[in-house]
Amino acid sequence: MNMEEMKARVERLEFHQRLLLGMIHHTEKAFDLLVIKNNLSESEVKDFLDLCEALNKEFEKQKADHFVYYAPLFQEFTTKLNKKLSPKETISACLKQNMYVELMKKLLRNME
Repeated sequence: MNMEEMKARVERLEFHQRLLLGMIHHTEKAFDLLVIKNNLSESEVKDFLDLCEALNKEFEKQKADHFVYYAPLFQEFTTKLNKKLSPKETISACLKQNMYVELMKKLLRNME
């Protein structure tokens, strides 16, 4: 297979992927859909999940200490979030997919 054929196959796969994304738009897997839409790699998703784990641990610690002001967590989230993702869309997708719900609700409040 030459490079032109390979390029044509990749372009066709990308086109089919866009069509499939349109078909599954109303899914409960909103974050997974966001990953596909924004072409994130498996390692980029792992980095995101690691970020959420770290922030969630800090959130739980702060909650236990009766913190009510979570702007520093939101700042860290937006600073470390992959540039392919928008904070608001990502938080919304995580909430729809029931990922880090309590943390994401607190982060969302910082956007309002």
